[in-house]
Amino acid sequence: VQLQASGGGLVQAGGSLRLSCAASGRNFSNDKMAWFRQAPGKEREFVATIGISYTGYGRPVKDRFTASRDYAENTITLQMNNLKPEDTAVYYCAAGGRVVISTSATDYVYWGRGTLVTVSS
Repeated sequence: VQLQASGGGLVQAGGSLRLSCAASGRNFSNDKMAWFRQAPGKEREFVATIGISYTGYGRPVKDRFTASRDYAENTITLQMNNLKPEDTAVYYCAAGGRVVISTSATDYVYWGRGTLVTVSS
């Protein structure tokens, strides 16, 4: 099973980026998928999770980020608008796990390598 995240880069504050994560080796249509991020020197932080009938966001990104899934393509995306310097982090996609809905990293089984997002002020 592989999760391949892409779309990171350098952007100025107020700008936008779109991250994508393609899953292979397993069909996650019945599983939750999510985005987490980790800034230097900080713990991994929940960003967004999306399942068949729900979507949830972390408080720092709510109303600025939008997660979506393409169940046929086995992908998850994250549209990030109005980016702030504090959004700078490595962004990871995650999937799977028995818990149906979760904001905890420990409830996800599969992880991608991450893509770096840098927001300059």
